[in-house]
Amino acid sequence: METARSILHIDMDAFYASVEVRDNPSLQGKPILVGASPEERGVVAACSYEARKFGIHSAMPMSQAIRLCPQAIVLPVRMSRYVEVSKQIHQIFTAYTPDVEPISIDEAFLDVTGCIHLFGSAQEIGKKIKTDIKEQTGLTASVGIGPNKFLAKLGSDLGKPDGFVIITEANKQQILDPLPVSKIWGIGRVTTKELEKWGIKTIEQLRTAPRYKLSRVFGNQIEDILRLAQGIDNRKVEPFSEAKSISAEETFSADILDRDTLLGVLIHQVEEVSQRLRAEKLQCRTLTLKLRYGDFRTITRSFTMDKPTNTTQMLLQEAEIVFDQWYKKSAGALRLLGFGVSGLSPEGTGQKLLFSDAEEEKQKKIDSAFDQIRRKYGEDSLKRGGGS
Repeated sequence: METARSILHIDMDAFYASVEVRDNPSLQGKPILVGASPEERGVVAACSYEARKFGIHSAMPMSQAIRLCPQAIVLPVRMSRYVEVSKQIHQIFTAYTPDVEPISIDEAFLDVTGCIHLFGSAQEIGKKIKTDIKEQTGLTASVGIGPNKFLAKLGSDLGKPDGFVIITEANKQQILDPLPVSKIWGIGRVTTKELEKWGIKTIEQLRTAPRYKLSRVFGNQIEDILRLAQGIDNRKVEPFSEAKSISAEETFSADILDRDTLLGVLIHQVEEVSQRLRAEKLQCRTLTLKLRYGDFRTITRSFTMDKPTNTTQMLLQEAEIVFDQWYKKSAGALRLLGFGVSGLSPEGTGQKLLFSDAEEEKQKKIDSAFDQIRRKYGEDSLKRGGGS
């Protein structure tokens, strides 16, 4: 018989904004927006909980956010700083278990099943990690504990901010049933509206609905959805010692179709990923766009370059081409947009890039200078010129 698993999902609260407040305590209690300025047609990368009270959310155009909260303080993204703090938090995770699956810079799944005999129950481990994060970084995290990844993630979401929620096999259905169907992975805004036409608004109503109704909405994905509605998720925590890919993605609170808004999000993601590549002294050959529509259909669009790179300019150039090809042919309102790179290798290995050697060295020097200035002054302290 398989041993029951103990999974933690740990999600840092308003991570970018919280790091800014930690580094500058005078910002405490104020509405903070992290992202590019409105003049740059930027989007909100992150915002404090004080800003969220005004209806602001990540990926919202910065100009719209400022209209909702004129008194908001806009700060540039300092990705190098966030990566530094993220590494510190990851070290706390690995002090308790080697089975850590980072999902993004500010959240991860931990399988502590094999470590309970060392550190106590999953609840005790979760509390110790939460305390360690607070003591060592000054930041708060929300912790969800469950027998699988879906329930652990749900727990951390339900408890935010600074939450601690335990979902067990015994209480999972009691917790799941009254929740809106949108809490199930893969059910977005469009699907939620389709379900509402059938009078299905809660997970309990979904779980007990006639299958013919659900088949019309979910097609061949009906079994996956029903398993989640029953709190069943057999996916394993997948730790990796050596990165096979680096990615960033954004789930929108409302589906987005506007090209400029989506492109603004993509540009921010390319900047983040390219800086992480350079920080890890890696280069990539393949870039991938992940696009999830409002009806939860997910597609990817990839491009493999002839030679590896970690220069922001080249990745931006190729990512925008791939994005525009998708937008012209099959654009639809997106629930999620992601950018990732793979085919990783140590920096400097393999053939030279698409630029001439001299041009490549010039781009690397520009990136190095940008990275140093951003570490000191923030992400928006320098802007790259557009193509001529």
